[in-house]
Amino acid sequence: MQRKFVSPNDFIDLAEVEQRLADFESRYNTTARPFRWKLTRGDLRDLLTRIDRHEQREAAIDLPSAA
Repeated sequence: MQRKFVSPNDFIDLAEVEQRLADFESRYNTTARPFRWKLTRGDLRDLLTRIDRHEQREAAIDLPSAA
């Protein structure tokens, strides 16, 4: 939001912020279009599996060795 229309300390009160947000929402909703996801369920499952494996390896590295 900030990059689109809001600058820090740009408002007198919260009511002005609320109105600006409502105006932005209304304007954005008139031009917004849905987009197509390219990531399939299978792709997501594979990614999560790889992340899990990576986290398990990291956890194993972080474990103190028994001495």
